[in-house]
Amino acid sequence: MNYTAERILVVENNPEIVDVIARQALQPLGYHVEIVHSAATAIQQVAHFFPDVIITNLVLPGLSGKDLLVALSSQGLETPVIVISEKGREGEVIQAFRLGATDYLYWPTRETEIVSAVERVLKQVRTRRDREDLAQTLYQTNQELQKRVRELTTIFAIGKAITSITDQSSLYEKIVEGAIYVAEADCGWLLLKSDQGKDFILTASRNMPKSITEKTNHPWDDGISALVSISGEMLTIHGDPLKRFKISQFGKSALVAPLKANKTVIGLLVMVRKTAKPFSQSTQELIEAVADYASISLINSRYFRVLEERVRNSQLAVEAAQANEHKKDEKLANLNYLILPQLNESMEMAASLLIEGENLDDNQREKLHTLQDKLQKISGILLND
Repeated sequence: MNYTAERILVVENNPEIVDVIARQALQPLGYHVEIVHSAATAIQQVAHFFPDVIITNLVLPGLSGKDLLVALSSQGLETPVIVISEKGREGEVIQAFRLGATDYLYWPTRETEIVSAVERVLKQVRTRRDREDLAQTLYQTNQELQKRVRELTTIFAIGKAITSITDQSSLYEKIVEGAIYVAEADCGWLLLKSDQGKDFILTASRNMPKSITEKTNHPWDDGISALVSISGEMLTIHGDPLKRFKISQFGKSALVAPLKANKTVIGLLVMVRKTAKPFSQSTQELIEAVADYASISLINSRYFRVLEERVRNSQLAVEAAQANEHKKDEKLANLNYLILPQLNESMEMAASLLIEGENLDDNQREKLHTLQDKLQKISGILLND
């Protein structure tokens, strides 16, 4: 990592000490050194300079170096402090450590000792900074992973809904709701091509004004989807270019994803953000997945409608055939119980009259008797039925 131009605040009113620490020891090594002459000024400067290390003399005019340590601690500042003291005043150094000092220098001292003390402290600062950066990176990574898990869970839920929800209106509402969540959008809607193939019907919407929701199941033009229906490609647009379209009344950033069946656009999924924040590539890919699920749902819905129509037509055909069969049965029943008995009776009478005739020989008369017997048997069968 790059630690160049690390900031060091020197709190010292002795020009000779300042010259040794700043000009001779630290500035040649590339450190950014700021110098103040009192603890009071140092307290104010910390809020603007944000030093990585503070070097302060314990003996200062007005507030002492120990007062500075107390002030820093009371403000919750964890800036490491190196204190300067004269030899023989070790007690003050111990007190300074109790108040939060990190390291110390006895004056007079050599430049190498100053640099060594600063490097020791900065090593701790760098380690802490690296640890904080790593923690922040891990936190951001974890947040991103959690977000992706939620997005994938939503995608999975939409896919599951397609196979479990039979109510198409509820399914379309769930698709729009899931797409808004995945895209981090503020509102959205689903347009489906009418059966005539001319207009797009507002099928479902979310977080839209009442004036728009009242148009559900009716043709509606948002001013931009027609372009996507022609190109067949996903469109993202934000900022000033969006102002040319009617859709801009709902937000400043829009994403329009086509729903296709055999490369033909059959619907449009529209996401809108109120801010001009563009939709990222990963978000576009997720919405494309949602659009694919929605396309599958529409295709399945149409197949189901065709199947239901065929079943309904088959049922009507069966019912018609059953009705015809019933009519035939009635005709046969009428023939059996009304017409045939009467016809048989007439034939029997005719046979009787013929038998009584004078111009018949024995052979003819015998045949008529046989015919009469058979007609009586037929009559008996009809009457028993």
